[in-house]
Amino acid sequence: MSLDSSTRQRIEALITSNDVLLFMKGNRGAPQCGFSATVCGILDGLLPEYATLDVLSDPEIREGIKEFSSWPTIPQLYVRGEFVGGCDIIREMAAAGELPEALGLSAPDLADPPRLTVTPAAASALRDALRDMPPGSALHLGIDARFQNKLYFAPESEGTIAVESNGIAVHIDPFSAPRADGATIDVAATPDGPGFRIDNPNEPKNAVVQMSVAELKRRIDTGSAGETFDVRTPEERATASIPGTRLMTPEEADRIAGLPRDTPLIFHCHHGGRSQAAAEHFAAMGFSEVYNVAGGIDAWSREVDPGVRRY
Repeated sequence: MSLDSSTRQRIEALITSNDVLLFMKGNRGAPQCGFSATVCGILDGLLPEYATLDVLSDPEIREGIKEFSSWPTIPQLYVRGEFVGGCDIIREMAAAGELPEALGLSAPDLADPPRLTVTPAAASALRDALRDMPPGSALHLGIDARFQNKLYFAPESEGTIAVESNGIAVHIDPFSAPRADGATIDVAATPDGPGFRIDNPNEPKNAVVQMSVAELKRRIDTGSAGETFDVRTPEERATASIPGTRLMTPEEADRIAGLPRDTPLIFHCHHGGRSQAAAEHFAAMGFSEVYNVAGGIDAWSREVDPGVRRY
């Protein structure tokens, strides 16, 4: 297939007018394929803002960008007019620590390590959890550019900063470190039992609130769920769905953008990761009441309605 001149000109104009542009399926708030969601997740960890173009809504661009880049798949990332790569390359660059430089990001000044507090209760719970981890495991804290937190155990890795509090060493990557300064790790009650809570004074005011599936059911039953969206793929939704929710599409995302900023928004996905990213996207747009359903439809199947198929 040869690329016609008008489509080529449109692609060139898009690339030159955006410093960072991701050609993807869906958009940042509602990725429509796993590969697009993966790249958005990586970019979200580094950049507060970047441009996306939904190729599903523009068949000419969808086929044209493959010819333009000589690259057969979507997503495709361009930075300052240069093609960087697709999902596998972006993952490899991120793992090797090469992506920040490609995006034009300078390494943060880490002359002073971040101040981090682990409460005594959290320290006790973390020590218990660490005993069940494989040898060589360490506690890591990641905070992406939209202040989505990730607390997890993994092997120690080069380039992280170890901050100790109450006998617990927390490993933080260089880009998360400035965002973590002054944060506190504590224990909180959740519908699934005790869990960890991160209180971060750097977090934007319009933060995403975690909603239990029990609370979502209560709202659906009482007709107070309001705007509730499923950000999985259409194929996943055909497998299992929560009654009363709507599939997030680029058209729905555009409609949401026009709603009053005090409109309550609720998002769910399979386990809660993609919906958290979507919720963060709309919170960053100024919506003051945004919820992510913790555990997603999998938790709904386990705790609310076993008749909803797990997958």
